[in-house]
Amino acid sequence: MAKNKPEGYLTAKESRKISKENRRITNQFEKQRKRKNVPESEYTTTMHNADNAVEFDDLHTYFFTDAGTVKSVDGVSFEVPIGKTVGVVGESGCGKSVTSLSLMQLIQRPQGQIVEGEIRLNLGDGKAYNIAKTPNEKMMKLRGNYVSMIFQEPMTSLNPVFRIGEQVDEVISLHDEEGKSKEAIKEKTIELLKMVGIANSEGVYQMYPHELSGGMRQRVMIAMALACSPRIIIADEPTTALDVTIQAQILDLLRHLKDKINSSIMLITHDLGVIAEMADYVVVMYAGRVVEKGTVREIFSNPCHPYTIGLMASKPVVGKQVDRLYSIPGKVPNPVNMPDYCYYKDRCEMCVERCTGEYPGEISLSPTHKVSCYRFYDGKGEK
Repeated sequence: MAKNKPEGYLTAKESRKISKENRRITNQFEKQRKRKNVPESEYTTTMHNADNAVEFDDLHTYFFTDAGTVKSVDGVSFEVPIGKTVGVVGESGCGKSVTSLSLMQLIQRPQGQIVEGEIRLNLGDGKAYNIAKTPNEKMMKLRGNYVSMIFQEPMTSLNPVFRIGEQVDEVISLHDEEGKSKEAIKEKTIELLKMVGIANSEGVYQMYPHELSGGMRQRVMIAMALACSPRIIIADEPTTALDVTIQAQILDLLRHLKDKINSSIMLITHDLGVIAEMADYVVVMYAGRVVEKGTVREIFSNPCHPYTIGLMASKPVVGKQVDRLYSIPGKVPNPVNMPDYCYYKDRCEMCVERCTGEYPGEISLSPTHKVSCYRFYDGKGEK
């Protein structure tokens, strides 16, 4: 049986060995994280560029499972400039949401851990924190005030047994250090609900989540995210469960509110149309790594990585009739046992001889346009 066992099969002995090793590793991380009175010097850092709101630098976030170590984010580096929108795009499971959850320190622990790299958060006045090393008590003050998140599915993010008003009130009372009265907090909540386009804001304040439509619930989630005017808003597929008309309204609302409170947006989505409309910069992820990044014009007018080209080819185009939409062949490699060469090689239709070597490094095609592909190592790449 051992000779013919299927791929990914583990014996009970192998599984126990992996679990024991995982506990040893995660206990070390947890012991480090649960320390009390951590000196600020341990997690204070310097921004490489003061014009960035956040900088991801060689971030590695792993999940230590009984089947092995899943390298969900494996060396991700990109920046979110102040006042700009950065779109993060890629197929399901490529590490988009795990990257954003690493910034919020909401990775499911103890299995999930940031094992390497830095996430530099700009606090202003020349001060910055490395989120990868920031202790829990300090993170509670940063969430909401500096970084906020609009989650993917509002129905699962809102508590069904509490009224809308109580849930938004809680965000303001927890993060607003001025110690406002209950009346002042309620007034602020109603003002926020009006700001996100809810006409009957006082009525909605008294309602439960199930009494609202999907678009209204998403507006409430946006109100909660903007309650303390954060510097960075993470929008994790904010329009996925909504119809096209409501999608357009939510995107217009996000764009307007970003300019109003001068925030940066990290927009995570599968939808290239949303990216084209909303983003200033685009980061394309595949199997836990960034394969291409640049301005929205560079990525859409001159996609260079074969995966980006495949994504562009697989979207329908208005006025162009095709019998069958293009789909990228093959499947994503097993995240527990990633190859030591380019992760996209087995699906790539543009392979060159060098592709059999180790994972390609990042090549700069312009000051803002970078790609990880051997086709550009000679500066000639066929486009």
